[in-house]
Amino acid sequence: MQADTKASATKRLNRIEGQVRGLAKMIADDRYCIDVVTQISAVQAALRKVEEEVLADHVAHCVEHAISSGDPDAQREKIAELIAVLSRSTR
Repeated sequence: MQADTKASATKRLNRIEGQVRGLAKMIADDRYCIDVVTQISAVQAALRKVEEEVLADHVAHCVEHAISSGDPDAQREKIAELIAVLSRSTR
């Protein structure tokens, strides 16, 4: 993972960690259910952004390297990984 992506993802994940702690506090404080669900949706959206960022980094470096290497086995492996992860993320 590239240094800038790593820093950005780490920053986002730290923020998400705080959001999740806030959710636990909301539940402990018996906050209104819809407010809790709204915050859960916000955490899910934030996680999707991290996922997109990491995936874009992977494509830009790992997949690109496999393609430019000319190694058909490496190319197939990276493409198979992408297909697998994309099919999991759409479930």
